[in-house]
Amino acid sequence: MFPNALDSELVAILATLDPTSQAAGTLSTGWIPAGNHHNLLAVIQTGVLGTGATVDAKLQQASDATGTGAKDIADKAITQIVKASGDNKQVLIDIKPEELDIANGFGFVRLSLTVGVAASFTAAQILGISPRVLPAAGANQASVSQIV
Repeated sequence: MFPNALDSELVAILATLDPTSQAAGTLSTGWIPAGNHHNLLAVIQTGVLGTGATVDAKLQQASDATGTGAKDIADKAITQIVKASGDNKQVLIDIKPEELDIANGFGFVRLSLTVGVAASFTAAQILGISPRVLPAAGANQASVSQIV
């Protein structure tokens, strides 16, 4: 699409759940405007899961940046990750802005990550792919400290 562009000009880190030993419970990213990129990609990562632990993740939509009317996005939840086969795995969730309930004013997305039973090492990101305005780096969250 843009053969002379750097990858960092085409992909932005919009939100993260930084690597941590997450206690049983749910963490969510902030709400992200979906219309600034042609595609969004959620990346979920597990490290070592606690005994009997489970990990669930899903994308949700809202009509504004405060989460008004929040609801799940159809078909944008992972199959549950379990301890028996889930250590050190990655899962991707693709979403296009047009998959949101645009007709009813939904234009914001967040990732919700739930650990069940026992603390487990997790991390997640939402990436903005193919920005509507180049470069994508301008949309990086504030914690992105270097682009080399």
